Amino acid sequence: MDTLANLTNLSTYNSAYKITPVVDDTAFQKVQTTDNGFGSILDSAIQMVNETNAAQNTAQDEEIKFALGQSENTHDLMIAELKAAIALQFTVSVRDRFLQGYNTIMNMQI
Repeated sequence: MDTLANLTNLSTYNSAYKITPVVDDTAFQKVQTTDNGFGSILDSAIQMVNETNAAQNTAQDEEIKFALGQSENTHDLMIAELKAAIALQFTVSVRDRFLQGYNTIMNMQI
């Protein structure tokens, strides 16, 4: 929290002396105002899973259209499949990191 206070003081100082800051401190202010704890992390994880599911459904729809001959454009099919694959890899990676952190916390001695 001291860093955020210092950034706020720096932005006031910079505006008073018309100095252009090197670091954009708006990202830090957004973190401070939108941080709701574990609930926000859980909501973003659920949103990520929903986006991954939507990408996989889109890829599956493109596969069906191509198999039925309704679409001859292989580019859309490949793009949808790659988006779904990357989204799934990212989701699995985040899940693995979460489980690794959970296991680390559970193995700590009190």
